[in-house]
Formats: sequence, structure tokens, C-alpha cells
Amino acid sequence: MSDSEKPTLMIIDGHSLAYRAFHALPVDSFQTRDGQHTNGIHGFISMLLSLLRTENPSHIAVAFDISRASFRTREYPEYKGTRASTPPEFKGQVPLLQEALAAMNIKTLTKEDFEADDILATLSVRGTKEGFHVFVVSGDRDAIQLVNENVTLLYPASQGVSALTRYDPARVREKYGIDPAQYPDVAALVGETSDNLIGISKVGEKTAVKWLGLYGSLDGILEHADEIKGVVGNNLREQKENAIRNRRLNRLVTDLELPVELPDLVRAPINEAAVRDVFGRLEFKSLLDRVIKLEGGGAEATATVVPIERDDVPTAPVAKDLLDEELGAWLSRATAANPGGLGLQVEVQDGKAIGFGVSGPLESVNLPWQPGRTDYLPFEDWLASDAPKIMHDAKHQLKALSRSGLGFGGLATDTLVAAWLLRPGGPDKTLADLVTRYLDETLAVADPNQLVPDESQSGGVPAEAWYAYRLSAVLASKLDPGSQSVLTDIEIPTLLTLVDMELTGVAVSHEELSTLSAQLGERAAEYAAGAYAEIGREVNLGSPKQLQEVLFEQLGMPKTRANKTGYTTDAGALADLQASNPHPFLGLLLQHRDATKLRQIVETLDKAIDATGRIHTNYVQIGTATGRISSADPNLQNIPVRTEEGRRIRAAFHAGPDAECLLTADYSQIEMRIMAHLSEDAGLIEAFNAGEDLHRFVGASVFGVTPEDVTNEMRSKVKAMSYGLAYGLSAFGLSKQLRIDQKEARQLITDYFARFGAVRDYLRHVVEQAKVDGYTATIFGRRRPFPELHSSNRVLRENAERAALNAPIQGSAADIMKIAMNNIAEDLREEGLESRMMLQVHDELIFEVAPGEWDALRTVVTQRMETAAALLVPLDVQVGRGANWDAAAH
Repeated sequence: MSDSEKPTLMIIDGHSLAYRAFHALPVDSFQTRDGQHTNGIHGFISMLLSLLRTENPSHIAVAFDISRASFRTREYPEYKGTRASTPPEFKGQVPLLQEALAAMNIKTLTKEDFEADDILATLSVRGTKEGFHVFVVSGDRDAIQLVNENVTLLYPASQGVSALTRYDPARVREKYGIDPAQYPDVAALVGETSDNLIGISKVGEKTAVKWLGLYGSLDGILEHADEIKGVVGNNLREQKENAIRNRRLNRLVTDLELPVELPDLVRAPINEAAVRDVFGRLEFKSLLDRVIKLEGGGAEATATVVPIERDDVPTAPVAKDLLDEELGAWLSRATAANPGGLGLQVEVQDGKAIGFGVSGPLESVNLPWQPGRTDYLPFEDWLASDAPKIMHDAKHQLKALSRSGLGFGGLATDTLVAAWLLRPGGPDKTLADLVTRYLDETLAVADPNQLVPDESQSGGVPAEAWYAYRLSAVLASKLDPGSQSVLTDIEIPTLLTLVDMELTGVAVSHEELSTLSAQLGERAAEYAAGAYAEIGREVNLGSPKQLQEVLFEQLGMPKTRANKTGYTTDAGALADLQASNPHPFLGLLLQHRDATKLRQIVETLDKAIDATGRIHTNYVQIGTATGRISSADPNLQNIPVRTEEGRRIRAAFHAGPDAECLLTADYSQIEMRIMAHLSEDAGLIEAFNAGEDLHRFVGASVFGVTPEDVTNEMRSKVKAMSYGLAYGLSAFGLSKQLRIDQKEARQLITDYFARFGAVRDYLRHVVEQAKVDGYTATIFGRRRPFPELHSSNRVLRENAERAALNAPIQGSAADIMKIAMNNIAEDLREEGLESRMMLQVHDELIFEVAPGEWDALRTVVTQRMETAAALLVPLDVQVGRGANWDAAAH
């Protein structure tokens, strides 16, 4: 039988593809009238229709996981343990997808205690034996091991499920330098982050492929481990059990007993009535039309399925190579013709610029760049000028320009930031994501899994600049005036401010951190020894499985919340357990965890110190839905402030050798001040305008005593309640937080709202108005959409209500901080001050003070922070001075 005469079996990893579709399509654009999210279903079925047209399989099945629990998690409880919890918007979509597939007469398969991959493996082996050509559709790279002359893997590209890469044996060998059957050996050695399988330290894909070339298999490598020299050889010998375990777990099962035979998977006509019913409930009109075109299904009918094709998709212009006068003339002409700006993207290598793409609507220029070349001087002048420029993900590119000694001016917009303002909770992070969503086109990208990525696949930075140029107009048309103002007046200036702050960094003492790390290590060891003594044996204090056995079996403690591997041993649950059922072992365990966590923070910071003695964090401007800035690589916003160890960590952050000291400036109770402004509550406004201790003032009103008679306990209760209510804290949550009974907590809330009724009315109004508008807005117009407020899923709806309560408050606080930062940065430049803004941590700013500039800097910082917004109450700023961050605390 020739290949063209063979029957074809297509087997699809249902969860893998549905989850990719979920992240590829906007959640808020695919939602039924009753609040059911459907983006994962829509994307999956769109992909399926395309596959039916292009591959025309004679037999088909879709495999699904039942849960994350399987024989693999029984052997290794940590398997896939690092995967994030399922997004609530995705929950409920898989059963509906299975219902839709059933209506289309497509078999769906599950197997208790096994994964969908094992079903795919079993069917692929059966299909090969019975003379089929098999197509495996999966986003799990473990499926590479199934590829052979009769099995082709169709693997989704990084931008979603709209593009599939075909892996036959030749493609696998070309990409990885190995045969498909050897891929699990590579994965076993390297480890798989997505499955939480830890490999051999410092062994990457290139090393693993090299070893396989020499020794043929993982077994062969381990047999010759003594011959492998250097650090990686030592690591292999010491950590070989990791690789053996990984190989055991990533081997797919090929002999499952399944409730179907291959003839049961033949393509059958759709049940049109059932399809109309299911798709009607899902509100899939266009998809329904496409499915009905199957005309009864079957292999022949499938050929008539024609997906929506576009013949109007523009292509990126071929980039020109211009120099000297020609380049200058083109830039002048293109800038004049496009007053809104030209697209600009920077090619970055090792943190510096090595090339540029500049584009208008019809023309683009490619500029490879080297320092000192005079033929690109017109471009360097344009780059440093105020001529408007449109970029995507500009921050790291602008840092590269600075490191390369190039000036920059005129950032008009950043499409990444603009798209985030449109969908602040959305998953879109790459230019390809946005091109797919807003232009309905596909931006070719280099395969991220390629050992040596082929950048030519993507069209390079000229194409990226062209797409950024086109995206900017589409995004601008979708932004309401308030959001456009936030983009132009707050976020773009903030991006430029963050560039300077990241390049500046902060001086940190390696000696102090290393000393603290050693002491924390000793302390953790002491806590561990004490814990072992309490139970009479040593256990792995980081293993949930072993802790469950100690706590719930050996010590007989009350069970915590059930999870898939037994009962949770997370920090919150164990803290509650210790409060209700104290035990020396549990106390020592919690102290060990605290010491270990702090030591990890210290070691992460220590490793981040560069050769100049400074740490340069990465501020994530688009990382939160509220607008607050976060910090990463390393995170400088998670250092404890109220513990002795946390203060010691902060003491390691010090003024640089050329600085006089540090200045810290912190907004006092900014969220409560915004609450007073938005609610217009007379009592809160009176407290702030009188300069009272807010929580003591509120406590006096709630408890009916004079401010002087408010005890510390009363003040703590009121403080927790004041902040908690703005986050939707219930009586149950307040009782748990304060460790009081629910009756007392409920009475506290009742008494609070009796005295501050405008706060109650405001909080009610926020949610009700959000249900009408579909979003909340900050004082400055930043919007946060809340489509889940109309969800039929109670959990989703209540989560959205709680988030909507605080979004205007927290978002306004973020806006105020950014405005203050931008104004301070501008004043420092205009006044020629050499002092530098280094850190932003929640409501606090930290500055390095140049000699003789304390008074001038304090004046600028205080004035700009206090006047960042005109509220009904004053913005109070507390300033501190010291040689280090801790000493400068106030």
C-alpha cells in the first residue's frame, strides 16, 4: 500500500490544545450572555476545522486528562507541582468542548490514572501496526518520542494554535541532532521545568545531545559517566538518580487498555441537531456555519470545509539598506509623511544594540549598527531627536541604546503598554500575540525551541517595526480618551523613568549579605535539628508527602485542606494549625521555613550584585491589572520590613561611594486617603485634614470612646478592618485575620459602617456601576474591565466583585506614585541635580543623595509627591535619611 492509500489516524491532546487556545484568544471577547467563557473552546474547534481541511483524516480521536493525579504523581508527588493553578475562566470549558465534540461525532477518550499523552502513545503504536499514517497533535514535547516514519507530530507554534510545525524524523534530527526516540533521554538529562522534573545541574540540550552522540542512550551515558570530565561530569555522577527518575516518568505508556478499537474512530457524520443545540448555547454563529459545511461529515465531505481565507493580508515591505545622505533623506521624508511617528525596533545582543529596523506604512529600512561608523550619523541624529517613534516593548531596547552610547528621544507610544491598558489582565506579551489579536494576521517568529534559532524566519527588526507601526493606530482607536491620557501622560513617561532607574541600580554590600546568609543557614539547621528531635527521626522538611505523614499520621494532628496529593502543608494552613493545635515540631518547622525563605532571598540578592557592587532589578510595568509596578530579577519588593532579618537585608542596601547618603520617601496611608477622597466620607476627611492618627480616630468612632482611650488592640482591629473592607473582606475573613469570633467581627463591621456610611455606600456603588459599565476607573481614567461580574459561575463573579471594590483605589495609588516619579525625574534633570532615584517599593521611593544636594532633593521629592494629585485630603509624605536603607527608614 502506498502512502497516499494509507488510512490516516489523527489523535489530539485535548487539554494541551484547548489550554493553548485559551491563552491565544482574549478571554473577555469570548463570553456568553450568562458569563460562560468560551475562548478555549472556540480556538480549539477553529484549529480542528483547519486540521480536518488540510489533513483530511479518515479516523480521529481527542484524548483528555482526567486530573493532574496519575501513576506518575504517586511515584513522584512533586511531578507537575510547579504548574500554576487552572485559571478560573478556563474551568468549565473542557466539559463543554467535550460536549461539542460529541455532537460532531468525534470520540473523546480519558483513562483513570494515566495522562492524555499515554492515550496518544497507545493509539499511535496501534495505528502504526495496523497500517495507518498517524498524526499526533500535541503541545507537549514528550510527544516527540512517538515520531517515526509513520507518525508525524503537529506541534503548535508559540503564538497559539493557528500555526503548526510538522515533525517527522528528518525534522527532529535537523532541529535537535538526535533521533526522535532519543528525545526523552535529552529531557531526562536536562530536566523539564513544566513537569517539575529537575535534571542534571549545568547540563543543557547541547551537552545532552553531545553525550548521546558519543554513547547512544541515557543508559550508555550512565555506564560511561566516569569518563566525563569537569563539573558536568561530577554533577552527572552525583545527580544521576534525577535523570533515571525523569526517564522513568517521561516514558509514555504504549499498551493501555482502551474502550475503543481503531474502527470505532472512523469519521462519522455530525449530529446536526446536537451541533446546533451546543453551538447555540455557546453562541458560536460563525463556527456553527463552518461546521455545518461538513455536510454530514466523513472524509469526502470534509474536503468541502473551507476556512475563512483572507486575500487582503498585507505583507511587510522589503527592507532597504541605506547610508549617509540617502538615509538622511529617507528619514526626513518618512518623518514628515508620518507625523504620528515611525516604527522603530532595536536588535539587542548581550545587552547592546547591534541593529535597527525603521518603518512607515509602505517602506522600511534595515540598519545593522556598529560603534564609530560615520555612514549612520543621520540615523543617530534622528534617534536622539524628538521625532516621534513607535516601539514595542521599548524598555529593554532603550537600555541597550544607553549601554551603546546612543541618545534617544521622542517615544510616542509603546504597543505593549498600550495593549496592556486595553486588557490589563490579558496574557498578550509578545508582538506576535498582538498582531494575531488586533490585526488578525500572523507574525512569523523564530522557533523558541530551536537549539540555534533561525532569525531569518521572523523578518527581523524591520518587520517588527512595521507591525508595531500598524498596531499603534489600531490600539489608539480602541483606547477611550481616559486610557489614552493614562498612556501618554503617565505610562510612557514612567517607562522612560524606569529605564534610568534600572540602569542606575542600587549599591549593595556582598559582605553583609553573605554573613547574613551563613547565619540564616546555621539557624535553619538548628531549627531542623530541633524538629527532628521532636519526632525522633530525620525527614525532608521540604517534602509535602513526608510532612503529611509526620503531621497527620505520626502526630495525629487535625487534617488541613484536602488537595490532590493528600492534605495541604502550605504556610498559611500550617500557621492556622499551629494557632489552633500548637506543637513544638510544627513551631520549629515554621521557623525553619522562615529562615530558609529568607536565606533564599538573601542568596538571590547576593548573586545579582554586579562587578560595580550594584543590583539592577527589572521593573515590570505591565505585570499587574491594577497598574502597580512590580520588580523581578531580583524582586526588591518582597524584602520583609517588620522583622530583624528583613531590616538587616535592607541595611545591606547602602549609599554608593560617591553619594552622601540615602533618602527614603513614603506615602502615608495613601490608599485610605484615596478612599476618603472617592467616598467623600466626612468623618475620614475630617481625620486626615486634622492630621489625626487615622486608625485611632476611626477607633474612637467605632468603639465610642475618646481617641486617647483607644487601646493598641482596638487600633489594630480598626486598621485591619479599614484596609480589609476595601478589599472585600468578609466577617469570616476578618474573624480569621484578627482571631476573633465571627459575631464580633460582624458587629465591628456594622459599627464601622454606622459611623462611616459614605464608605459603605461608595463600596456598594463601585460594584454596581462596574456591572453597568463593565469596568472600573481610577481618578485619572485608567480602566480595568470586569466581564466576570455577569458570570453564572458564582466563584468567578464573587472574585470579580472583590477585585472591583479595590481596583479604583489601588489603581489610583499606582497612578499617583508614577506621576510623582515622573515629575521628580524631570525636576532632577531640569535643576541639574546629580542625585538619583534608585528604587520604587510599593508606596516608597529611595534616592541616592549626591554631596551637598540633601536640601534641594528633599524639597523636590516632598513637593512633587505631595502635589501628584489634588485630593480632598492631603497626601502626606514621610522622609528619612541614613547611610543605608534601614537607617533611612522613618
